[in-house]
Amino acid sequence: MTMFLLWLSTLPTLAQIPIVIGVFLAVVVLLLFLIELAPRRGRKYTIIRAVACVVFPLAMVAILDSYTWAIIAAGFLGLLLFWLDLRSRHGAGYVFALVGFLAPALILLAAGLVIPTIQTTIASFMNSRGTEFVGLENFAWIFTQPSGVRTVLNTVLWVLIAPVVSTIAGLAYAVFIDKSRGEKFFKVLVFMPMAISFVGASIIWRFVYTDRPADAEQIGLLNQLIVWAGGEPVRFLQNEPFNTVALIVVLIWVQTGFAMVLLSAAIKGVPVEQLEAAEIDGASAWQRFANVTLPGIRSTLVVVLTTISIASLKVFDIVRTMTAGANDTSVIANEMYTQFRNFEAGRSAAFAVILFVMVLPIVIYNARQIKMQRELR
Repeated sequence: MTMFLLWLSTLPTLAQIPIVIGVFLAVVVLLLFLIELAPRRGRKYTIIRAVACVVFPLAMVAILDSYTWAIIAAGFLGLLLFWLDLRSRHGAGYVFALVGFLAPALILLAAGLVIPTIQTTIASFMNSRGTEFVGLENFAWIFTQPSGVRTVLNTVLWVLIAPVVSTIAGLAYAVFIDKSRGEKFFKVLVFMPMAISFVGASIIWRFVYTDRPADAEQIGLLNQLIVWAGGEPVRFLQNEPFNTVALIVVLIWVQTGFAMVLLSAAIKGVPVEQLEAAEIDGASAWQRFANVTLPGIRSTLVVVLTTISIASLKVFDIVRTMTAGANDTSVIANEMYTQFRNFEAGRSAAFAVILFVMVLPIVIYNARQIKMQRELR
């Protein structure tokens, strides 16, 4: 692999592209060819499967310039796959085809998620250089330092405020704008912030919050309005703890459009017959909304809340762009980056593990809710 990449780097850029695409297509065609042959009966196809089960893992690990023991282990795994394929109740070739289709996704998940998670967890118990095991020292440092505790509490505050307010605001827009004159125009205005990156939104709101001395001309929108009203400029990004709330407003502004679109689509999916039956029974508008509409969109509400909650836990761009964590506004993702820049890899990994532990229950809850909805259907 190293020699191939070195050779590829010597070629012109325009020549590299078709070669990479050609190699990728060749591998895909070969996999599909083998998967097509896999279910067929006969000694010839059994031999082809046996060779593929052994040669493919050996070749892939060898191409990656891995250790000898890893190459040998890959060969044994290939033999195990061939044995399982022969013993399969669904017929020879079933396990081979199943693994062939799943292998690319499993490899990507392992390389991009499982292996980094394990490495980060191990690093969280090591010192800053990763050369010595220090146990829970990094976690103890986080929860004994005022700045570390403040960082965790700020993250919790983001999760408590941003998802709830965004969902309520999005639901209100979806209910009151639905079927109104100019519905599409109003929805476009509300959804437009979703087209802006977090960094772009942060820059916009940084100008909104900007303050200057009382005797100077204000360039921040909010402070200009305050001065026109006869007040004094407010340092929105410096005054604690309202500076954290000021940052949360940016995420709410962005995510409200996301909540509105999903909830509006869910409301349109509520059967009209149920609403009409409730109206005939004398239910008021609020009773129809609380007893018919809300239960009908419960699954969508859960998805919106959990999605925005995860976004709130992982928020980084807004804090980094607007305050860089100054004045007690840092969150776990920002502090993770800060500690890594300060060459404290162990503490950075510890923050990452804490963030993972906080995200995991939300992901599990979301998955269980989706499973329950599928069972009901």
